[in-house]
Amino acid sequence: MIYPETNFREGLNELAVHCKEMLKLIGEDTEREGLLKTPMRVAKAMQTMTCGYTMDPHQVLRDALFKEDYSQMVIVKDIPFFSLCEHHIVPFFGKVHVAYIPNGYITGLSKIARVVDIYSHRLQVQERLTLQIKECIDETLKPLGVMVVVEAQHLCMQMRGVEKVGSITTTSEISGVFKNPTTRNEFMNLLHA
Repeated sequence: MIYPETNFREGLNELAVHCKEMLKLIGEDTEREGLLKTPMRVAKAMQTMTCGYTMDPHQVLRDALFKEDYSQMVIVKDIPFFSLCEHHIVPFFGKVHVAYIPNGYITGLSKIARVVDIYSHRLQVQERLTLQIKECIDETLKPLGVMVVVEAQHLCMQMRGVEKVGSITTTSEISGVFKNPTTRNEFMNLLHA
């Protein structure tokens, strides 16, 4: 992940207090041995899983921006991610696939994965996550086009509600030359190759 679990933000202790109250409200004995350290563990976990709020994904791309005349498709696929659904604060996870066609500038390939990490480490919905990744690359690199495809499993749909285990949700966002069906199909063919 982006930072190790040692760089915690302000409000950690207060978050632990609220977690302890939540445990009481669901009927737990917060003084039993197994739960004594749980409030602080949950507070630390929540800060780790939402550390994307403290980072600028645009700056991550700008820090590794290189002038290059390459003008063919660049694809970074199968980028794993974990996020928290903002509706139930339950995880959703999967893979992100990103393609862009440079317009004079490229970025370090690992920076694309970092952009995914930053946006996924916020309370999210899959649709917004997909759009934010696309917009960040579009606005920062100003490529000829960007396409982002996100495939995810949502535990809010598998553990509760309809309880449909194994279902996959796919979202996509496109800009520029990817609006052309030929370019879009090239990406999709390479994605499944």
